[in-house]
Amino acid sequence: MSRERYDLLLKGGRCVTPGGIVAADVGIRGDRIVRLGELDAGTAAETMDCRGLHVLPGVIDSQVHFREPGLEHKEDLATGTAAAALGGVTAVFDMPNTKPSTVSAADLADKCRRAKNRVWVDIAFWVGAAEENIPQLADLERLPSAAGTKLFMGSSTGTLLVAEDAAIARVLASGSRRIAVHAEDEARLKERFALVAGGADPANHPHWRDAQTAVSATRRLLALARGVGRRVHVLHVSTADELPVLAENRDLATVEVTPQHLTLAAPDCYQALGTFAQMNPPIRDASHRDALWRAVTEGLVDCIGSDHAPHTREEKAKPYPESPSGMPGVQTLVPVMLNHVAAGRLSLERFVDLTAAGPARIFGIVGCGRIASGYLASLTIVDLAARRTISNQWIASRCGWTPFDGLTVTGWPVATIVRGRMVMRDGELRGGPAGDAVRFLETL
Repeated sequence: MSRERYDLLLKGGRCVTPGGIVAADVGIRGDRIVRLGELDAGTAAETMDCRGLHVLPGVIDSQVHFREPGLEHKEDLATGTAAAALGGVTAVFDMPNTKPSTVSAADLADKCRRAKNRVWVDIAFWVGAAEENIPQLADLERLPSAAGTKLFMGSSTGTLLVAEDAAIARVLASGSRRIAVHAEDEARLKERFALVAGGADPANHPHWRDAQTAVSATRRLLALARGVGRRVHVLHVSTADELPVLAENRDLATVEVTPQHLTLAAPDCYQALGTFAQMNPPIRDASHRDALWRAVTEGLVDCIGSDHAPHTREEKAKPYPESPSGMPGVQTLVPVMLNHVAAGRLSLERFVDLTAAGPARIFGIVGCGRIASGYLASLTIVDLAARRTISNQWIASRCGWTPFDGLTVTGWPVATIVRGRMVMRDGELRGGPAGDAVRFLETL
């Protein structure tokens, strides 16, 4: 038994490692994992009894909207990252559609200043593509704390939009890191808006923003990306129709799906939640949800992102289509997906691949994605047997609600460790907000 000294020792848990699920203690010194195996608890400054628990590589949510600056009445960096920590998420990538949008080095620097000493988990920031900043994108995506470039092909929350093929091609040609894309066809959205203009039932949302709106944009994106040799990451894929197209372009494209699209289905979600089920791209019928699950099972899906996009209850209660699209999700990602593990829809190892190893591989995140010596001690500790009911009262996001209110799940995050610091344990935040910048491989 090792007598090495540790700052934190996780004792008696089952660890999801590259070699499988194994019983092992985890010894942590500073911000790193230094040893796995049978370790002496007397050599640690702090020990956590993990018997009956599973230790996972830290969950990474690569699509969140924390609304700061300019929209802090919905969310800010402090409340959003607190929600992440309470939900077992150790790192987040924040989206650029704030006020002002994150489109310059100064905008990125401002977000970094705002994050300092206020974020509970590690963070990176997407830079938004806009027609006016295309010449600078190759440099902007390489700045410290930049997750890369985000391209909106279809309009959503905020003003960022690059809709025409010529401009999209220029964006794709400016830079080399994998670019994240919201793929909806803006021209088709405008053509079909008459279906809901003047007021409609929220259940019409997936009819206005239909499957063809998504698949048309994805086809255009992949053709343009192939033309310039740019790797793309297609966000929140929502349709069965896109999946064969994406499968044909595996050398170029990676795929994200959300817990919402894997869990909810029309028309039931609109009958139960109304505008609170409204997001872009929409929640669609069960045939699309089933196709997404097949893509998860067959390995086409590379990662899960929450698309955490909070709005206040008052905003969401506006009549459709005046109501804004988006729903919170960073705090519920882990319990909702663990409930799918409990139901047998995916294995725990596949969950880890989708939420830790996958994001690390796609984006070249340094030191993340696995439990191994030398890797960052960013870990998510879960109780797979715990039964809890998700409630609005549990939600730390400033919006104060969740579409999963009242859902009883099996599987729950019990501790969140970020770079060796336990920031959440048993539902309580610990210490202070000391999240750092996510680091990326410089060669990507």
